[in-house]
Amino acid sequence: MADFGSRAFAVAGALLLAFTGIAVHADDWPQFRGPTGQGHSAERGVPITWSESQNVIWKAPIPGRGWSSPSVAGGRVWVTTAITEKGASLRAIAFDVESGREAQNVEVFHLRSADLTNPKNSHASPTPIVEGDRVYVHFGAEGTAALSTSGDIIWKTRLPYESQHGNGGSPVLYGDLLILSCDGSDDAFVVALDKRTGKVRWKTSRRQPADQAYSTPLVIRVGERDELVSVGAYRAAAYDPQTGREIWRVSYADGFSNVPRPVYGHGLVYIATGFQQPSLLAVRADGAGDVTKTHIAWTLRRGAPLTPSPLLVGDELYLVSDGGIASCLDAKTGEAHWLQRLGGEYSASPVFVDGRIYFLSEGGVATVIAPGREFHQLARSSLDGETLASMAVSGGSIFIRTDSHLYRLGVRSGSLPAF
Repeated sequence: MADFGSRAFAVAGALLLAFTGIAVHADDWPQFRGPTGQGHSAERGVPITWSESQNVIWKAPIPGRGWSSPSVAGGRVWVTTAITEKGASLRAIAFDVESGREAQNVEVFHLRSADLTNPKNSHASPTPIVEGDRVYVHFGAEGTAALSTSGDIIWKTRLPYESQHGNGGSPVLYGDLLILSCDGSDDAFVVALDKRTGKVRWKTSRRQPADQAYSTPLVIRVGERDELVSVGAYRAAAYDPQTGREIWRVSYADGFSNVPRPVYGHGLVYIATGFQQPSLLAVRADGAGDVTKTHIAWTLRRGAPLTPSPLLVGDELYLVSDGGIASCLDAKTGEAHWLQRLGGEYSASPVFVDGRIYFLSEGGVATVIAPGREFHQLARSSLDGETLASMAVSGGSIFIRTDSHLYRLGVRSGSLPAF
């Protein structure tokens, strides 16, 4: 087991060296799904078990309601939230990593109405992204803003579109650009803002028909070019992140309200097609134009997630469906190695850290497994409250947001857990 843990950790370390678009410290988790945007961390010594009375370094209350995942950088943990009194106050909140003390609490936007059309969403679901002394927060059609880490608002902008179920996808950084997917029922586009000013640098409309989607783009390196892969309703596309020019696109006839962030490896982009009949496509990323008939390497038609993002570790792709069925596939062929019912419902995306894979259910139950072609459960833990946000990993700790609190979990004893 130790040999496999070392090999798996080396895989994570190698991925950290891949192109991410953000300059980070080794222990930062500055955006949705971490340094690489694909759910990997190079941290060691993180806890394998916890409870309300075990391995909790601190537990801090979060006011309001929000499902943005924690972003950890510069000694702060950033989340967004919506406090619904006389409308909705959309806020960015920072906690001190060491103490859990609230360090910043800034109102960014204010809404007259606090109505939510989807009970599983919130007014504050996109994850903040931190770079240096700047924090970028996105509230979907309600607005996007840049803040200083000291709490000053640098700029604010709104990109109007109609979103039936609220906001979802998180922003990404590429050089001096902040890039967003904005997929509404009336308009759908991908847009790049100047991260210094908030001004639009390029905007590319989705091809028709367009519909709602809630996915976070991913910047990848393919040969000598960078690609921005953005998943939308009925099709996904790769764009030149500097200009917004479409490079390639792949269509799926029945798929909208897409949530999972794509992952990339082995020359393949893994794309979840969304509602009504969820599939997972493995698409070769070196194409041009419409690649639907030429570049789909394989398709998974059963067990694809609607909400949690995939996780790629080595030659295996790990999935968990919203209904709690976990699976391990051969990443190159799509062949299933195992399926296992974890129990519960799932919205959070899995993470890979310290040679282990962590799944987190909506009921606060974490299942830890060993990567591999056979299912091997290592531990199972739980916290109080609902957990739809994904984990963050930094500084030897795991950060989990529930519907009411933010936890920092770390090994409290003098020795690391063995498995």
